[in-house]
Amino acid sequence: MPSPRVIEVSSASALDRGKQYGAEAADLIAAAIAYYRASFARQAGLSWPEALAHSAPWQLLIERDFPEILEEMAGVAEGAGVDLAEVVALNCRGEIAYDNWFAQPGARPEVDGCTSFSLTDGAAGDGHVYAGQNWDWRHAIRDTVVVLKVVQPPKPTLVMQLEAGQIGRHGANSRGLALNANGLGGRIDDSIGVPQTVIRRAVLDSDTIADALKTLTWTKAHIPSNALLTHRDGFSIDVETTPAGHGWVYPEDGLLVHGNHYEAIDPPEADRRLMSPDSLVRVPRARRGLRKAAGAEKSVDVRTAIHTAMSDHLGRPDSVCTHPDERVPELDQWSTTLSSCVDLTTGDYYLAPGSPCEHPYELVPFNLYR
Repeated sequence: MPSPRVIEVSSASALDRGKQYGAEAADLIAAAIAYYRASFARQAGLSWPEALAHSAPWQLLIERDFPEILEEMAGVAEGAGVDLAEVVALNCRGEIAYDNWFAQPGARPEVDGCTSFSLTDGAAGDGHVYAGQNWDWRHAIRDTVVVLKVVQPPKPTLVMQLEAGQIGRHGANSRGLALNANGLGGRIDDSIGVPQTVIRRAVLDSDTIADALKTLTWTKAHIPSNALLTHRDGFSIDVETTPAGHGWVYPEDGLLVHGNHYEAIDPPEADRRLMSPDSLVRVPRARRGLRKAAGAEKSVDVRTAIHTAMSDHLGRPDSVCTHPDERVPELDQWSTTLSSCVDLTTGDYYLAPGSPCEHPYELVPFNLYR
């Protein structure tokens, strides 16, 4: 598959940044809207106008608590020639998908993928600090993924991998902070909380890891999610966040891996069903493979060990390296959207487009620190 489109935007104005982004990704944003128009209809029984109406309370919440992020969304909409409500809906696609009351008879239960990792304190033999993940999501959205560099003085510069039209998901910033995230699924209650794309963008906008943790734990989210934070000074922490509370895990021997099941806290009473049972396989398999990075002295060999670990196929198609399951409808099929590996010591950012078993890590033309 082709590499994701690489886009750089630069301005102190959120509106201007959004306009640049929207103009550069207009065709991909249109494709993303077309996909979710069909997906929401199948999975949630919502027409596109109904999905936009359902997103309205989130827009008001973002405007109240994160006005600059909403301003950037407005710029994206203007640059792409679409309505702001449509950009908001793209940024709330997970929240809409996990609002259980919309589930249609016969629809596949919503699941999630993603296997995130962090290597600190000698877990990589070259002494560097690494963070990354296999990002698993709907197979049909692969061609809408962009790599976005955001220069936004005085805030940190960001490099993120996103679905076109979204303003936050996974990435790292020029202060040496990386965020990798995994869904935990389900809903705790019917209250409205902040969408994950907005929380993750606000985390990546942080100057320090302490600020990032405040944003992550003080913001009431709409759905549970997992966040793995890694700092170039050799610190990492995994935080399981829910609207009802949080739990956290620290690395063992410098290695930290998380998937889509709770490890730090008991699942909320509202949803004790395992969303992604394959997570119970993926996490230990990734840990096993990533331990080999400790024996690699050269950075290229560390990346090879990481790439091999993230290409594991035990349980295929629902493996660390996920492939489409031909037994389910095409709109519902999942795969690894891309695999990321960020060297926080050097600032080099590597991506394997699509399944890592089929594609090597490629150096993104953006260094976090230059």
